[in-house]
Amino acid sequence: MVTRGLVIVNALVFLMELAFTSQAREELFYLFGIVPARFAHPDWAAAHGFPPHHFLPLLTHQFLHGGWLHIISNMWALWVFGDNVEDRMGSFRFLIFYLLCGVAAGFTQMLSSPSSTIPSVGASGAIAGVLGAYLLLFPTARVEVVMPIWFYPVFFELPAVLYLGFWFFSQLFSGTMALASPRQVGGIAWWAHVGGFVTGMLFCGIFIKRRRRPRRDPDFPE
Repeated sequence: MVTRGLVIVNALVFLMELAFTSQAREELFYLFGIVPARFAHPDWAAAHGFPPHHFLPLLTHQFLHGGWLHIISNMWALWVFGDNVEDRMGSFRFLIFYLLCGVAAGFTQMLSSPSSTIPSVGASGAIAGVLGAYLLLFPTARVEVVMPIWFYPVFFELPAVLYLGFWFFSQLFSGTMALASPRQVGGIAWWAHVGGFVTGMLFCGIFIKRRRRPRRDPDFPE
């Protein structure tokens, strides 16, 4: 229920974005997306008109997307992996877990580039947390992967532990390379993915539903 609800809410917010002018959309991203310098440099934030002590973007940035490819790829990943994790956690716990991973991802992105003035938006950090939980809960599950070879899509299956492990280390490597770059550039928030994934693995066990053991009937010895 929550996985479907999150997909619907993200889609509705994105359709709302499409109704905005490009300037209004940019203002929306700056106000409700994560701009690290806004939190790390209060004087700069005040000079540019950001509301003081306004931490709502840690939540709202998770529901904003920069384009069709951005939202489709995120919602596809959430749809594929989210329902299994939600089933093991329960709907309410899964929702709290998802938002928590998104907040942690936002913090990680801020710490990785505290002086950045580029807004970071998207659900990928929260979804990375879902991937981290999926890795622990279903390591032997088979994930169908598509790879284009000479413009022809080739489908094959990989164990979740291999697929998600490779994905995580690719994010870690790309994030490290981005830190080594002297220029401030936009694009993929690699460290948000790393932070969300690690948070998902660390907190997964707390949110899992504990299965009750059947009571032993005293009239029937074990």
